[in-house]
Amino acid sequence: MSGIRDRVAVVGMGCTRFGERWDASAADLMVEAAYEAYEDSGLDADDIQAAWLGTVSSFRTGQPLAEALKLDYIPITRVENACATATDAFRNACYAVAAGVYDIVLAMGVEKLKDSGFSGLAIAAGPGSDVEPPTPPPSQFAMAATRYFHHYDIDYDDGKRTLAQIASKNHHNGTLNSKAHFQREVSEEQIINAPMIAWPLGLYDCCGVSDGAAAAIITTPEIARTLRDDYILVKGLGLAVGAFGVLRNDWDFTHFPETVRASQAAYEEAGITEPRAEIDMAMVHDCFTITELIIMEDLGFSPRGQASADVADGAFSLEGDLPVNTDGGLKCFGHPIGASGIRMIYEVYKQMQGKAGGRQLQKADLGITHNLGGRPGSFTCSVAVFGRPD
Repeated sequence: MSGIRDRVAVVGMGCTRFGERWDASAADLMVEAAYEAYEDSGLDADDIQAAWLGTVSSFRTGQPLAEALKLDYIPITRVENACATATDAFRNACYAVAAGVYDIVLAMGVEKLKDSGFSGLAIAAGPGSDVEPPTPPPSQFAMAATRYFHHYDIDYDDGKRTLAQIASKNHHNGTLNSKAHFQREVSEEQIINAPMIAWPLGLYDCCGVSDGAAAAIITTPEIARTLRDDYILVKGLGLAVGAFGVLRNDWDFTHFPETVRASQAAYEEAGITEPRAEIDMAMVHDCFTITELIIMEDLGFSPRGQASADVADGAFSLEGDLPVNTDGGLKCFGHPIGASGIRMIYEVYKQMQGKAGGRQLQKADLGITHNLGGRPGSFTCSVAVFGRPD
């Protein structure tokens, strides 16, 4: 298997401001993201040979993307894969270019949730729901938090302090990002004392519901070199889907095996053997603060049970040795489900170009994105690795 490494390049990206976008329709958001990507790349709609649209609930087909962007008669495929939707749309677009089928393609992620009344507190029942009743996401991840604290003998006060440090970090990063949904500092004490949503997760432990869109233009490295010097390369892509949910007997709520498997696949393609030492930045799926904590261990950044110590040491802050969620993460940038994965790629792209403003990292040569969605023990996880041209 030859893999995707260095076979495709990102030459243009766009991202809307995330938030309560009552002023814009889903079509408006797609236009906003796409035209930023066009301007960024120097390309236009006539150059796009095929497109992939990631959305969970906004559209049933790819036709609205064709209508919004006037992409007449080109192939457009709608992709939906839980919270990994946008990255999976991006993944499919990358494979089409790598296969030599197309030269220049578009991956778009969009979601318009505020107008729908979606609160983030409901989840549809899946197969086997007679033995696995639907559980709201805060409750799902609250179970992970309580089990993680018990498994590693972390008392409530210490655990809440760790989660508050994660939320406060991401709120700080959000203040440096004009496109983030939430842009204000929140202290650890405010986070600890906030109203409880699903014990032990409080209000500030949960990401918000947002509207937004993000777009990426993908091509070959050979074409990319004719367009710009600061394109980025895809180094590795991993996708893993769990099959058995809480029915499996080898899952203990203290790790996400899909993250482990997807990251291992992406690391192998990218040639990464020591992720903590080699990776410069990570945009991860912090739908809840406990999720980010566990992901640090699943991605190989911290030993099992030791992520709390790394959080306390500031290892994942902007000044740390491995900054995480530099743009505010889902917690503060927001989470329009079908757009979040490409939004993460947008941040890696800007960091590698040195265009991240007040949150710019000194070293930004290798970065990853990570998405996780589904039901406990039966998630869909996507991991993507990006690097600068050699």
